Amino acid sequence: MSARAVVHPVFYSFRDYVRVEQDSGVKHEYLAGQIYAMAGGTAEHALLAAVISSELTVALHGGRCRVYTSDLRVRVRKTGLGTYPDVTVVCGPREPDPEDENTVTNPIVLVEVASKSTEKYDRGEKFEHYKQIRSLREYVIVSRRERAIEVRRRTASGWTSHVARAGEKAVLKSVDVTLDVDAIYLAATEVAPERGRKSQSGDSRRSPRKGAARRRSR
Repeated sequence: MSARAVVHPVFYSFRDYVRVEQDSGVKHEYLAGQIYAMAGGTAEHALLAAVISSELTVALHGGRCRVYTSDLRVRVRKTGLGTYPDVTVVCGPREPDPEDENTVTNPIVLVEVASKSTEKYDRGEKFEHYKQIRSLREYVIVSRRERAIEVRRRTASGWTSHVARAGEKAVLKSVDVTLDVDAIYLAATEVAPERGRKSQSGDSRRSPRKGAARRRSR
């Protein structure tokens, strides 16, 4: 999600921002002394983010990595940005920000669901901030316009990009997980209202959905 409408046009320290967040019913971003209101998410946005978070949680269960929802605040120490990625993966112990123990500074994977109003920011300016996080290995951008998951990966020679589309799989090498694009978007499809007679309970059973994410075989 993006944030660019200034809420408090005065200079605030990061600690001031944290206090504002504690008393606020909505989320904000922080940058260069300014506090910005974050764009409200849609039901479709929330569902897609929830599916990604759930699939990563299942795939990484029992290992060193933990998956967090957009309730977790991340700070880019080099640029000062404080924000709430849609999904955050941290491997090993969390490294809290020196100014707030509930803000982390060491994500290995960040995921943003890009909507029409946030896509330019998520792919551009926000990524420029995220690149400054030393621990970050992959940045995942999930499209709302089409079935497409982009994985931007840090390499020895710089950042690379690969887009997995319908019928393909997105590979997260840093956490050894693959995401099935079709399965992700199918799971994030809203349930249509029922029409006509309801089926008997014995006729309404469906086969369980196959997981959209799995550990890659070595």
